[in-house]
Amino acid sequence: MSTETAPTADRVAAPPPAGWEEARSRVYAVGLAAALPAANRPLVDTDGSTLAEPLTTRTDLPAFPTSSVDGWAVRGGGPWRIVGRVLAGSTPAPLTEDDTTVEIATGAMVPEGATAVLRVEESTTVEGLVSGVPRQTPEWRNPGEEAYADEELLPVGTPVDPAVIGLAASCGHDTLRVRRAPRAALLVFGDELLTTGPPAAGRVRDALGPAVPAWLRRYGCQIRPSDVVGPVADTLPAHVAALRAALTNADLVCTTGGTMNGPVDHLHPTLEALGADYVVNTVAVRPGFPMLLARVAGHDGRVRFVAGLPGNPQSAIIALVSLVAPLLAGLQGRSMPVLPHATLVEAVPGRGDHTHLALVRLDQAAGTASPVRHVGSAMLRGLAGADGFAVIRPGTRGEPGDRVPIVPLPLLPGERSS
Repeated sequence: MSTETAPTADRVAAPPPAGWEEARSRVYAVGLAAALPAANRPLVDTDGSTLAEPLTTRTDLPAFPTSSVDGWAVRGGGPWRIVGRVLAGSTPAPLTEDDTTVEIATGAMVPEGATAVLRVEESTTVEGLVSGVPRQTPEWRNPGEEAYADEELLPVGTPVDPAVIGLAASCGHDTLRVRRAPRAALLVFGDELLTTGPPAAGRVRDALGPAVPAWLRRYGCQIRPSDVVGPVADTLPAHVAALRAALTNADLVCTTGGTMNGPVDHLHPTLEALGADYVVNTVAVRPGFPMLLARVAGHDGRVRFVAGLPGNPQSAIIALVSLVAPLLAGLQGRSMPVLPHATLVEAVPGRGDHTHLALVRLDQAAGTASPVRHVGSAMLRGLAGADGFAVIRPGTRGEPGDRVPIVPLPLLPGERSS
């Protein structure tokens, strides 16, 4: 470790930690207040963004009656005389005479005057006359069957994924008004960290530098390899320079380590030097206690955020799910993440007056949660086999059969849980 220490003369007692649920609500609110600007983007450039206005239809869907089978559009009781053909993409002439028909392809517009569509495999053709018995259920899709013109299909705040893009195209949209994905950066603090090879000689391998960017991408962030910097030297000038540079282009800068007030913990003095103010300064949660979120006003008038993640790897991920996830939801104009519930299979201890986030594996079919092993603050083995965290509220413990909230680990953008 560097022998240069953070200044101590002006330090004051830390404020009491915020409750976990309070902290989530607070960071979501400040994120929503600083929501990223909206812009119209071509459909091909919207994957991973967020709707900034409702998705509506420009016409009825379908816009005209379309055949759902290959066959014959007929008028009257038959047999029917063939008078033409209609393919997808063309506008047919009306059927004006009884006992006439046109051959029709799946997806083609049903001609005005047609009384039924006869499936080709249920028809016979002899000397230019088509015979058969149409099914009682109409073999076409009516206008507005999926949606009516100007109907709202998806609300503001919906994440845009390939399914949303396809739906927007089918509605006739060429662009969408969206909020872009937040840009993120990561600063790794700690002279004790190795970036290659196995731990040795009092130094440990950095697990967060490679992992946190992947977690941030799953929360919808853009983060490039060049946005990950570290280990940053354990000096105050190095911390200030690194954080100032990262804030130039990022909406959110995550840091790892340095969230306490030890002799080489420089994050708090760095935030003070940059004129930051705290949204949350420590949270009453275990593991993960020394976490924080601060905001810094940029020269362009926009607010940037700094999330201080603890140096212990599991604690850092708890800070991500506790503070970063709701902040990013707000920045993107999305709803506050709603926590699902599951039934505990085994007992989970409480953590006194702190919320306990306990790693669990979920059985989606049974709706149950089972605690996993190897869950110390510095351990990642349990996290690698878990689906999320069970929330054990302060002053309680989890008993078998209890229904408890679950903080799920994030999926890739566009993925949907089963």
